[in-house]
Amino acid sequence: MRLALGVRYNGRAYDGWQSQPSGRTVQDQLERALERFAQQRIGTLCAGRTDAGVHGWMQVVHFDTDVERVPFSWVRGPNRFLPEDIAVQWAQPVPDRFHCRAAALGRRYRYVLSQSPVRPSLEAGKVGWSMHALDGEAMRAAAAHLLGEHDFSSFRASACQAKSPVKTVRRIAIARVGAAERCHWHFDFEADAFLHHMIRNIMGCLVRVGQGHATPDWLREVRDARSRQAAAPTFAADGLYFLGPMYDAAWGLPPEVTMGVEPGACEDLP
Repeated sequence: MRLALGVRYNGRAYDGWQSQPSGRTVQDQLERALERFAQQRIGTLCAGRTDAGVHGWMQVVHFDTDVERVPFSWVRGPNRFLPEDIAVQWAQPVPDRFHCRAAALGRRYRYVLSQSPVRPSLEAGKVGWSMHALDGEAMRAAAAHLLGEHDFSSFRASACQAKSPVKTVRRIAIARVGAAERCHWHFDFEADAFLHHMIRNIMGCLVRVGQGHATPDWLREVRDARSRQAAAPTFAADGLYFLGPMYDAAWGLPPEVTMGVEPGACEDLP
């Protein structure tokens, strides 16, 4: 039997998603909890690996098992053994041909940034930070140069293992939440797929434009350079949330991971 799980986590304490010898990853924690619940070794695959410090609003994983339980038992059971900053949200039996990564039609991320003259404290690890005011219209004009299909080599980490740097960005939405000098900015990204560090590298460029250190058209020059050296430094991981993959509704998965359905208000985000 193949099962899909929706998993939410605060990534601040972990060395990313993917299992490592340190054992300090979200995958390590989840698989240990599944093993304790099912009393057998269970290996998982995820829809999108996240880096150290990056949070998962709706990570999707799948695995095969011969242990038969009602779906909600696969929520309550592993959650008994997971740390408080990781929790399974839902469980759904899926056909054997379902693959959480290969079946995804797209992926969504949000970057949450605090604009404040003072660094975050209660929100430390949950938001990025700019001590200077940002120009929303300038950032939106810059982001428009990234929409569509492009070679995103300028925003690709040297360790990226993707076969091609060509990706299709379908949507970038930038919204200010709050007023005056202290507020939050939400940067929403949707694409068929993303390169390693792609969003954090784009964020570094958008913030540079927003702070007035570059013009919006500079981002087109960075894009066309196809060189990491042309872009701004990689922005902090703290405010990055993987909102989740998107699938065809025919798979019968919850609405929050269905193509064409908005991920909701994400009310728990800052």
